[in-house]
Amino acid sequence: MISDLFMDHGNPLQIERVRALDPLAADAALARLPELNSRGDVPTLTAMLRDLTPSLDAVALCSTDECLAVMRDLGMLLGSLKRHDTEPAEAVPEVVPVLLELGRRTGMIPRDTVHHYTTWNPTGERQRSYTGDPQEFCLQDSVRMVFPQLRQGLELCDMLSWTDPAEQKFAAVLDELTDLLGAMVDSIDMVVKEVGPAFFARVLRPYYENVTLAGETYLGPAAAQVPLWLIDLSVWASDHSRPEYREFLRHSIPYSLPRWRELYDSWLHAPSLVTRLVAAFGTDPAVTERSEPQLLESAEALLRLLRVIMVFRGRHLGIARKAYQEDLRLFPVGSGGASVELLKQILDLTRDNANLTRGAADGKKAAS
Repeated sequence: MISDLFMDHGNPLQIERVRALDPLAADAALARLPELNSRGDVPTLTAMLRDLTPSLDAVALCSTDECLAVMRDLGMLLGSLKRHDTEPAEAVPEVVPVLLELGRRTGMIPRDTVHHYTTWNPTGERQRSYTGDPQEFCLQDSVRMVFPQLRQGLELCDMLSWTDPAEQKFAAVLDELTDLLGAMVDSIDMVVKEVGPAFFARVLRPYYENVTLAGETYLGPAAAQVPLWLIDLSVWASDHSRPEYREFLRHSIPYSLPRWRELYDSWLHAPSLVTRLVAAFGTDPAVTERSEPQLLESAEALLRLLRVIMVFRGRHLGIARKAYQEDLRLFPVGSGGASVELLKQILDLTRDNANLTRGAADGKKAAS
């Protein structure tokens, strides 16, 4: 089954397969999670994790899709126990080697991620949740609705990485990417409308705390693992970032899908789209004169993309400020490890790169 490691995690057919699976026969047990969590029933949660944990021999017989579903279901119990101040690995030590093997088999970290909690989570009556509250379902849906577009968007970024900004294709692909990222704005608007800051900060956020397994600490299934930051890396952050954001990216990438980690490695030390476009305006005058109209079109397309990202970033910052205000929050930073100050820095950096792009285009227009 080694070839399973190279499967295309996140494609629509695979998502539906994993959602349909219940390899631990855990549907009935996990339907009780909201009730058990509401009363903090640690003994029953512990017994449930122990009973559901498969043997390593059983895991060896699982397909990759089944391994993802097993991790999804065990992960709901990891988060529930940690929310009630219990380290799962201490309460049920036998789960640790199983989690490590599930991580190895799927090419991911040895605990559940936002992909398990949302994308690979069944919908309808089988949906796994910590609280059973409609606001939690809304948050899960808000992430679930953007992953298909982000998946396509990251492949477009890969295409842009080898496309000349002076080609007509560059602007066309940027506009396609901008249209896809509109789903991020729709998603955040839904959260603003349907989820109260107090519910997230005081009820749901504790379920996303990190757990310790075999001496390593792993974050919970945080929405911060949604890889808009990987699009940032391609568009501007590979060479126009700051140490704090670079460190956040470094800590976030292990929680992403195998294909996305490949893209991260490819883009990390490569010139960003902003850098390549600005540099194109400064090449040989004879060259830029012939390509100037297309470069200006590429600049306008890049600015349209950055505006959509700034709208999302601005609204996300507004939500975070409310959820993490001092009199409401239970934790000083977000479940993905980002502070409100870092979110503000990312928004400012995105704006700076939009201004850099606009300045290069305006300078060329003035010189013409």
